[in-house]
Amino acid sequence: MDLENTHHQDKRAELLGLLTRNQRKIFAYIYTLVPHRADAEDILQETSVTIYEKFDEFESGTDFVAWANRIAWWKVKAAQQKFARSKVVFNEEVMQAVVATAGTMQQEMDVRHEALGSCLKKLNERDRRMVLTRYESGSGGKRAAAQAGRSVQAAYKALGRIRQLLLDCVTNEVEVERIKEGEVRS
Repeated sequence: MDLENTHHQDKRAELLGLLTRNQRKIFAYIYTLVPHRADAEDILQETSVTIYEKFDEFESGTDFVAWANRIAWWKVKAAQQKFARSKVVFNEEVMQAVVATAGTMQQEMDVRHEALGSCLKKLNERDRRMVLTRYESGSGGKRAAAQAGRSVQAAYKALGRIRQLLLDCVTNEVEVERIKEGEVRS
């Protein structure tokens, strides 16, 4: 009995980790398919419940986001009757095009997110700490300025400079990665 209980706990811990790491991706996918954020949030909750209920069917090591997005797709389809009364109604062709585009965009965002992480590591400690403080939840420019020991005006100028450095770095890293992929495929 203990072995079965341990397995069950391990599966739930795996689910919690996967869901926590990927909830934003699943939400972004849903939000591309529905006209209103509140509707997307409701569908995300319904999707999360179904993911929890069906997690025993998920094969560890496979693409969790793809599996979860299939569940989300069916939740969106089920909600379409509700949206039919809305001014924004998508036909099946449009929905399929959005799904294809969302998948491509998600891959691009993953590449850019990875590049951003690499570029953040290249910043000096003071700049990295200021930009991370600026964008953490519940924070802002004033708090970042205070923690960096700068005036608000100086902090905003520095943040503008840092954002440009990060944009240039991310663009460069993404381009280098595309060139590497092109060389590997050739």
